Amino acid sequence: MTQFEQVYREYFSDVYAYILRLSGSADVAEEITSETFFKALDAIDGFRGDCEIRVWLCRIAKNCYFSHLKRSKRFSPLEAEAEPVSAASVEGLLVENSEAERVRSALHLLPEPYKEVFMWRVFAQMSFRRIGEIFGKSENWACITYHRARKMIIAKMEDDNDE
Repeated sequence: MTQFEQVYREYFSDVYAYILRLSGSADVAEEITSETFFKALDAIDGFRGDCEIRVWLCRIAKNCYFSHLKRSKRFSPLEAEAEPVSAASVEGLLVENSEAERVRSALHLLPEPYKEVFMWRVFAQMSFRRIGEIFGKSENWACITYHRARKMIIAKMEDDNDE
C-alpha cells in the first residue's frame, strides 16, 4: 500500500463527514471527497506540514465544495426556471445542447479506460468503489481515472475554443 493510499484510507471518512455536514447531500459529499483526494494527490509534494494533514485535506474539500456551488448556480436545472419560453430561452437551450455535444465529442476521443470510467460515473452514477470493482482496481484508482478523464475532456474543449 502506498503512503497516499494510507492517507486516503485514514482520512476519507473525516473529509466525507465534513462535506456531508456542509452540503447535506451524500451524493455531493462523495463527489467532493473524491475530487479532494484527487487534488491532494496532485499537490501532496507541496504539503509543508504547517498543519495536520486532516486540516489540509478539509481546506481542499471546502474549496472544492465552494467551486461545486458556483458551478451548480451556473447550471441550474431547467425545471427550476419559472420564465416563460422566449427566443432568448430557446437560444440558451441550443447553446446548452451545443455544449453537451462538445462534451460527447471530447468523451469519444478519450482512450480506455478513461472513457469507460467517465461514462460509468456520469451516466450510470456509479460509485467509485463499484467502478473499481468492475475493473479489478481500487476505489482510489477509479476516482483518479475519472478526474483525469474529466481534465482531458475540459482540455479538449478548451483547445476547440482556441481554434
